[in-house]
Amino acid sequence: MLFGVAYRLLGSVSEADDVLQDAFLKWLNVERDRIREPRRYLTRIVTRLAIDRLQARAAQNTYVGSWLPEPVPTEAASWLDPLETSVQRDSVATATMHLMERLDPVERAVFVLRQAFELPYAEIAETVERTAEHCRQLHRRASQRIGQDRRRFRPSRREHARLLERFLEAARDGDLAALRTVLRDDVVVWSDSGGKARAARNAVHGLDRVSRFFAGIYSRNTFAITPIELNGSPGAVLQAEGTTHAITFAVADDVISGVFLVVNPDKLTAFQPAE
Repeated sequence: MLFGVAYRLLGSVSEADDVLQDAFLKWLNVERDRIREPRRYLTRIVTRLAIDRLQARAAQNTYVGSWLPEPVPTEAASWLDPLETSVQRDSVATATMHLMERLDPVERAVFVLRQAFELPYAEIAETVERTAEHCRQLHRRASQRIGQDRRRFRPSRREHARLLERFLEAARDGDLAALRTVLRDDVVVWSDSGGKARAARNAVHGLDRVSRFFAGIYSRNTFAITPIELNGSPGAVLQAEGTTHAITFAVADDVISGVFLVVNPDKLTAFQPAE
């Protein structure tokens, strides 16, 4: 649960692990017999540590190109509760986490703790050091800022998987006509390289440009394709000659409305073959 809080806030497995390690060290140095609710105490510590990192990240603002969360395999993830509602599970989706970048650190914390973990406002208030009423307002504001777009990201799993398969086949074949049948007219691609791999630094917009973008990448190289659940929805890992890509989608109106392409090698260590 604590990893789920940290990852949803930071979008980074390594940073989430670091936060948990720091929280554990704090836990070792408190009088634990005086803490009545360890889960509540540790959630507060993890959240505050994550907020500190988010604020430091915003102050540095040195990331090259688009920033996307580190993709994580979730089909058998122990930190995802199999009994979570679709709304709770949606909070780990790449599309939702990308939208959460619009929020400031405290807004993001309030949104995650309320949306994904259904904590009462009184507990959230204690965690982020605000009043319960202020937290309610922050959650309402955050929901309004990302809610309209987030509703577009909930296709059926079967439809999502079908679109993924058709997209990958068309991109591999360089079939522009077939690609256009699975992409929305106003489709957008965000590519995350962190400046460490070849990728479009700015978002790519529009049916024609996006179709050519993917046909150009995947029809010219022989990529091994591994379908895999990433961040709670169907995705794929593609590998060729030392290059690894992870791809996930947002879907609206039965076609792909957004594509999230991670090529930053620092975010793909879990998928790279062992040396």
